[in-house]
Amino acid sequence: MHALRIFGWSLAVTVVGVAVAGVIGGPQTAAVVAILAVLEISLSFDNAVINATVLGRMNEFWQKLFLTVGVLIAVFGMRLLFPIVIVAVTAHLGPLEVFDLALNNPDEYAARLGDAHPSIAAFGGIFLFMIFLDFMFDPERDIQWLRWLEEPLRKAGRLDVLSVVVGLVALLVVAEVFSDGHTQQVLTAGVAGLATYLGVRGLGEFFEARGVGADAEEDGAESDGAGAGSTGGANAVVLAAGKAAFFLFLYLEVLDASFSFDGVVGAFAITQKIFVIAAGLGIGAMYIRSLTVYLVRRGTLQEYVYLEHGAHYAIGALAVILAISIETEVPEIITGLVGVGFIAVALVTSIRNRDRQRAAGTGGQDGDPDARSGEVVAARS
Repeated sequence: MHALRIFGWSLAVTVVGVAVAGVIGGPQTAAVVAILAVLEISLSFDNAVINATVLGRMNEFWQKLFLTVGVLIAVFGMRLLFPIVIVAVTAHLGPLEVFDLALNNPDEYAARLGDAHPSIAAFGGIFLFMIFLDFMFDPERDIQWLRWLEEPLRKAGRLDVLSVVVGLVALLVVAEVFSDGHTQQVLTAGVAGLATYLGVRGLGEFFEARGVGADAEEDGAESDGAGAGSTGGANAVVLAAGKAAFFLFLYLEVLDASFSFDGVVGAFAITQKIFVIAAGLGIGAMYIRSLTVYLVRRGTLQEYVYLEHGAHYAIGALAVILAISIETEVPEIITGLVGVGFIAVALVTSIRNRDRQRAAGTGGQDGDPDARSGEVVAARS
């Protein structure tokens, strides 16, 4: 699919959004909207890579739904309504009171949102950390980037509950060391984040597994030429439909929510106007979704095999940054640079790996088996 067709709506919304902001609030407001859009893109580029790994398991209908309904949820739900709900819950106020506060007293609203930051950081941090852990402990992952680190963790992942145990221990450490007097708040939000991750991810995998069994028994050879019982190739697109795709969709939305926390909170350092924040971050969210679909349609993750690794390392770093930010303010530029840095290094090493494979004439994804320990390589175990 041509890139313009994928990014067309994002470009159109950018032009309209910045123009409307300029007409209503003047050139300064238009500039703030553009800056917030860039902030969101820089903070969430790794989100697009992770989204692509999940979206690639869903059929075209659900991919389109991710770009339409998913955008509405991302823009109006997470960037506009979610901060209001968070303040309402933590400050024990009604949603209408908080909305009035956001419109008429944005400074106090921003302060109330800041008070809720320990809960936000704990919920989002543990959710993202679990994604990182499940990737690192995945015993079936055959492509490795940092072999000296990933191979021992992959072997340790044969113990199914290891990621949950490590996640709980990490939450206890954060609550004790980084909570800054908000221990109960951090623990409650962290447990909620862990439960959300396990629930949504588990339901998605459950229905996806049921889809595999149903297709193998009922559909047989009707799955676009794939053999009966096949779980790969074209059949994978068929399987990720119905309930399975629905829970994968929910997982993507919760994932987006976790990535949006730092952007929403950081946006208040630029402006306290909630509609300006929603407009700027919403434009950025649209680009992330378009980029996700682009990565899926172009098969980028299959060609650049370490991008997924770089994105997961960026997720792990973001989880750590969220934990630290409970007690110490972390500039958004650091958060953005860390994520972009991991992605950039992963892209460069992916290109080197691809060129090396082409020069060797293998066309595969495996790295040099004689590469010295500790080098960034791809290896199959």
